[in-house]
Amino acid sequence: MNDEEKLLREFDMLRHEHDDLNEIIETSMQVAKYDALTVQRLKKRKLWLKDRISVLESIIYPDIIA
Repeated sequence: MNDEEKLLREFDMLRHEHDDLNEIIETSMQVAKYDALTVQRLKKRKLWLKDRISVLESIIYPDIIA
């Protein structure tokens, strides 16, 4: 497996985890008594994932100005 394949694999895994966290957060907040601290931690993780995904996107799909 070369570097590009590793980046694409990490990119896909992170996007999947980000989507899963989004569902978990939304579901958790619909419950009358949800754990705000846990939701806050999940949101921080989701934000970290978003940042990492952006970095990987810029490496995998660089903007080429022609």
